[in-house]
Amino acid sequence: MTDLSKSSKKDEKETSRKANQLPKPQGYKILIALPEPDEKTEGGIIKSAKSFQDEEVGSIVGMVLKLGPDTYSDPQRFPSGAFCKEGDWVLMRSYSGTRFKVQGKEFRLINDDSVEAVVEDPRGIVKV
Repeated sequence: MTDLSKSSKKDEKETSRKANQLPKPQGYKILIALPEPDEKTEGGIIKSAKSFQDEEVGSIVGMVLKLGPDTYSDPQRFPSGAFCKEGDWVLMRSYSGTRFKVQGKEFRLINDDSVEAVVEDPRGIVKV
């Protein structure tokens, strides 16, 4: 086995291990990945650590990674069906859900009714 193929197999194991660290949403929960906040303002000024953290914590946009098995299954609450699907960018309530990090990347588990809208392009969307 060559060094390149050994390295490739090691990378596959590492990727698989990281992927398995993400929780599988249960019930009506949705797993959301948050985008990385920009380190600089539009004018090129580097943001402070506090400003960077505030943006991350108060983020209102994220990508749907996984839906729990009971998500949007109640026809009384969701008569027109699901609000979103895996791979969608969504607007959600600020500070909603359970926040956690895996390998330095922030994720959230939110309730299915915390999704406010689906957006095509999340760039430039900020909380006011």
